[in-house]
Amino acid sequence: VDLVESGGGLVQPGGSLRLSCSLSEFPPNSKAIGWFRQAPGKEREGIVYIHTDGGFKWYDASVKDRFTTSRDSAKATVYLQMDSLKPEDTANYYCALALRYGEALGGYEYDYWGQGTQVTVSS
Repeated sequence: VDLVESGGGLVQPGGSLRLSCSLSEFPPNSKAIGWFRQAPGKEREGIVYIHTDGGFKWYDASVKDRFTTSRDSAKATVYLQMDSLKPEDTANYYCALALRYGEALGGYEYDYWGQGTQVTVSS
């Protein structure tokens, strides 16, 4: 399964970006799509996940009420709408696909990852 992120860029504080995560396929045993980010010098953190049926979404406190994830089943694409961006949101953002349960974000194990897209929030 291939995942391709797009939509990153440079934005001013308070601005918005929409990231896209396009999948080559959604395997029948897909469980969740996770969004992760990694800032320079920091560990990667999981910030959002969505069940692949779109029925459940979870947001970390750092992004809750500012970020929204959604799925377009027809396009095999998952989106991350990011509003009210802050300089501390600057990071490389990744999406990943979970096919099994585990101990990572949301209690899943993420086996397939995109290449990442850079988001920079700066004036």
